[in-house]
Amino acid sequence: MNDLKKLINQKTALLAPGVYDALSALIAEQAGFEAVYLSGASIAYTALGRSDVGLTTATEVGQILGHIRQRISIPIIVDADTGFGNALNTQRTVKDFELLGANMIQLEDQDFPKRCGHLDGKRIVPTKEMVGKLKAALDARASSNTLILARTDALAVEGFDAAIERAHAYIECGVDALFIEALKTTEQMQKACSLFSNTIPMLANMVEGGKTPIYSAKDLGDMGFRIVIFPGGTVRSVAHNLGEYYTSLHKHQSTQMRRDEMLDFDQLNELIGTPNLMKLGKKYES
Repeated sequence: MNDLKKLINQKTALLAPGVYDALSALIAEQAGFEAVYLSGASIAYTALGRSDVGLTTATEVGQILGHIRQRISIPIIVDADTGFGNALNTQRTVKDFELLGANMIQLEDQDFPKRCGHLDGKRIVPTKEMVGKLKAALDARASSNTLILARTDALAVEGFDAAIERAHAYIECGVDALFIEALKTTEQMQKACSLFSNTIPMLANMVEGGKTPIYSAKDLGDMGFRIVIFPGGTVRSVAHNLGEYYTSLHKHQSTQMRRDEMLDFDQLNELIGTPNLMKLGKKYES
């Protein structure tokens, strides 16, 4: 498995696409990515068909994380929301997710129930409470190779200066990476990098239609970010393509019109490793 610490401390930014289940993660690995980001929002979208407003549970995220870890070998960055409760809940979440194969666990300072970082109306917990949760998370992990990513949503609630103050406080806890959510301008992005990128790896969150300007991973790396995620782009692409597929199937009563845009039976089985699985099964038949 790639060393995530090395990947996020190299000169170029690590691009981790959003995934939401074992199949999306497997395809991302086969496409050549060195890490993936298990998006809590994308789990809400796909598993529940719901908005990212704190409806998913630690158990649901953990189950999907476990399925993904069984299918891929590259590092997994996991969105653990608020830790799903207080400091003690956070400790249990970190312990469980670490056992299930998480390489980095993201924790945010929103109040519970949280909502998508690019939605309005967020609430945040006091800095002191979040510091306690981060310390609890650091104490809970069995290995320092399980990295803790601190996220602050303070910018939307209290402003840019408050978000910077919280970032300083979270870094002092000893976290491994920093995520200032929903930076609104290029100037804010550059300012944040000038303050922190020489101290700690920083994450840039690219949300299509969100509050933060969209840049390529290369441009963000040049800015100073060391982790770049497009967490919901996968689901937005899938939703768009499924909409076109179902519209076509309903209209034409057949998939023939879209065969060039689909994998056939054998191609899908090749992608997921069915031939090797069948060989393995034969090994035990006798």
